[in-house]
Amino acid sequence: MKLAAVDIGSNAIRLQITHVTHYEGNTNFKKLEYLRFPLRLGLDVFHEQKISDKNKRKFVKLMKAFKLLIDLYEVDDYMACATSAMRESINGKEIVEEVREDIGLKINIIDGNHEAELINLALGNYIDDKSYLHIDVGGGSTELNIYINREKIATKSFKIGSVRALEDTIPLPVWKSMSKFIGDHVTKKDQIISIGTGGNISKIFELSNPSKNKRFLTIEKIKEVQSYLESFSIDERVNKLNLNPDRADVIIPASKIYLAAMEAASSKKMIVPDVGLKDGIMHVLYRKNRNKKPRAGTE
Repeated sequence: MKLAAVDIGSNAIRLQITHVTHYEGNTNFKKLEYLRFPLRLGLDVFHEQKISDKNKRKFVKLMKAFKLLIDLYEVDDYMACATSAMRESINGKEIVEEVREDIGLKINIIDGNHEAELINLALGNYIDDKSYLHIDVGGGSTELNIYINREKIATKSFKIGSVRALEDTIPLPVWKSMSKFIGDHVTKKDQIISIGTGGNISKIFELSNPSKNKRFLTIEKIKEVQSYLESFSIDERVNKLNLNPDRADVIIPASKIYLAAMEAASSKKMIVPDVGLKDGIMHVLYRKNRNKKPRAGTE
């Protein structure tokens, strides 16, 4: 079985195509294709409340390319989800409808809670009977989920994202509301462990020179990497640290969001699993299609 996930974010857009096989009682997920295109829809929306004509044209071309790949790989099922930039854009629904009619690609504009639920599906192996704060920082929003004894006790989406922070468009009351939400649901005795998802925390983890087989960061290490990054200009981050241009400018604002959430929870440690929205979409697609007979030659 072949499945495809499209994640239409505020800072970039991703396509992943996965081959799912069953062998000797085991289910295996093999990544066949992964593409990340740096189209910053959020920059338009957070300033002008709409996607510009230029970026609309780029977006439509990109969706045509993704649809061609989905068809060429003979994918059995796919799901495309658009998050904060598209849902806040006054012309977002119009663009989605144009893509559906002209290209045949269906896009779901999802709210923050649905986005958080999809990401949570990919976190099953990381949640046990301890207390966790899941922090997912995107370009336009941050999703928080709090788990106590394997039970999700609270979830909320905030208009706090790396692109918004870069452009300094986050009002102080919004920052305060995020801290209050965390403080209302956890106490120091909970000994909260954070779980960080998103491209920026994954890059921070990579830059931390992690030990083999250990996917966690201390809050001190995050601050150390943040300070290291701040010692370089954006051009130096691109040319000396080999960061993508659309990562080089937002990674420090993103780090501040993760740290703000961790400090509000008095959390000292963060697990950094290599999962995101696209992986949650894959879980939904697999559950939907696992009992279907695969097309000939795909299994």
